[in-house]
Amino acid sequence: MSELWVERHRPRSVSGIKGQRAVVERLRAYAESKTFPHLMFAGPPGTGKTTAALALGRDVFGDGYRDNLLEMNASDERKLESIRTKVKQFARTAPMPGTSFKVIFLDEADALTPDAQGALRRIMEQYAETCRFILSCNYSSKIVEAIQSRCAVFRVRPLDADKLLEMVVDVAKREGVGLDGDAAEAIASVSLGDLRKAITSLQVAASLDNNVTRDLVYETTATAPPEELHGFFLACKEDGFQPARRRMKGILDRFGLAGTDLVNQLHRELGGVTFLDEIQKLAVTEAMAECDFRMVEGGGESLQLDAMTAKICGLIGS
Repeated sequence: MSELWVERHRPRSVSGIKGQRAVVERLRAYAESKTFPHLMFAGPPGTGKTTAALALGRDVFGDGYRDNLLEMNASDERKLESIRTKVKQFARTAPMPGTSFKVIFLDEADALTPDAQGALRRIMEQYAETCRFILSCNYSSKIVEAIQSRCAVFRVRPLDADKLLEMVVDVAKREGVGLDGDAAEAIASVSLGDLRKAITSLQVAASLDNNVTRDLVYETTATAPPEELHGFFLACKEDGFQPARRRMKGILDRFGLAGTDLVNQLHRELGGVTFLDEIQKLAVTEAMAECDFRMVEGGGESLQLDAMTAKICGLIGS
């Protein structure tokens, strides 16, 4: 556990990035030409945005790429002053010998304030000849249009379950960890397309037992297995409120879930419940949405979950 597996297995080159074929092909062309315009990577966490930016920098500048690259996390330095001082000072200095430009990588750029984005737009204009910007964000809609129009935008998507499965199995093999087939599938399932979460989940499970099993994965990721969640719906349908409530409490206690976690996991599994028809699923979804909203707004967790369970029992009970 001395080193994070996420960092150890981070691709060093654009060609080593998995699961983003369209993005990789365009970035490989930039790496071969040794130049690129301003770039913006937009997509969910753990899908390779930071990896792609650093890999491109390494491909273009070589192992000494850090001398030509300023990496900033805009969540920490989101105000106008940071852009005016740190970014502008780096942008106006000459690039290292042998290169025609330097790179500023702004991670979590959607956290920048509107004023800071305005200053950034001006700097991107002024120093375009000697400085390139790479922005990464979860929500491109939070970046002003003036900046978006100056960038080549890459939409990074969550990884497919098959690709996640392949990567998890590969990392386990390289680390000498025994990984059951259904355990690998469980990791891919709980990660929801987030490769960073998948590899971290594998490392956490492997720290407890070098032979990772399905049960261990669910216990260490605070996720209830699908059969437990289906059992809750079945209890609501056939057994009534008190048995369903006991089953719900058992899931919360065993897997250490918060109320909102349970509701979100129930919602994800609802589509695969075969003993409910579409009309019932629509009604159950509304009940879960109302419960989630009330908990987020400050309602008592225990009472709201009991109310949701009672409503679901009334909606689908036989």
